[in-house]
Amino acid sequence: MVETKPIILVADDEPATLKYVAMNLTARGYQVLTASDGLEAMKLFRRRVVDLAMLDITMPGIDGFEVCRQIRMLSAIPIIMLTARAREADIVEAFDSGADDYVTKPFGVKELLARVRSAIRRSTGKAGPESEPVSYGDLVLDHGARRVWHAGQEATLTSTEYSLLSLLVRNSERVLTHRFILESVWGGEYSTEKEYVRAYIYRLRSKMSLDSGDCDHIVSMPGVGYMFKASPGDSAPAVSPRPAAEQVASETVGSGDTR
Repeated sequence: MVETKPIILVADDEPATLKYVAMNLTARGYQVLTASDGLEAMKLFRRRVVDLAMLDITMPGIDGFEVCRQIRMLSAIPIIMLTARAREADIVEAFDSGADDYVTKPFGVKELLARVRSAIRRSTGKAGPESEPVSYGDLVLDHGARRVWHAGQEATLTSTEYSLLSLLVRNSERVLTHRFILESVWGGEYSTEKEYVRAYIYRLRSKMSLDSGDCDHIVSMPGVGYMFKASPGDSAPAVSPRPAAEQVASETVGSGDTR
């Protein structure tokens, strides 16, 4: 049985960039849909089943941020933003709009393909050995189905958001460094991209209302990383052996990063 390659929607108003990206993705066997503006991108998205979207930020009509927000309201597919502006404000807005990743122009083929592979790998991640649903108070994770409920309501998380939350929960009460989280969720090529972790922790806290009153489930460990803290009386799921958390925790101590 021949495996069908994912369908990727690429939207960019620069013909040269659109051709460059589409040509290289097609050469690697991906199916590619192209759009020259935001409106065309949304039309294609509504007509076809898309596995990944790559969106330029500055497009006429509706920009990439708005396209990203509209897609995110309809789907949890991975979204990569293409930007010529590596400003922190643009990166933050990309994540706030629901993007999973961003690539700064100009970019090479190697970087482009690595980001695409990583995004698709996260979105099609298989359940780990802990496939039974586990709960912490009013938070329930079904690892087999990759679904989450909070306070009796199912939460809509992207694949990356789920992977991050699952990693924290499965290693409850253990301090995980920024580097360990990045390599576990995004991949080794992201090991220094600490802003990804900070942005996604913020999104999880906002979406899940995990921090309220005296119960702060996701605890920041300045200069090191994060820890998922169970409330007293919550059940702890069976987990695999300690993933070298002590070793990992020592990797960034003294790095000076206190955010």
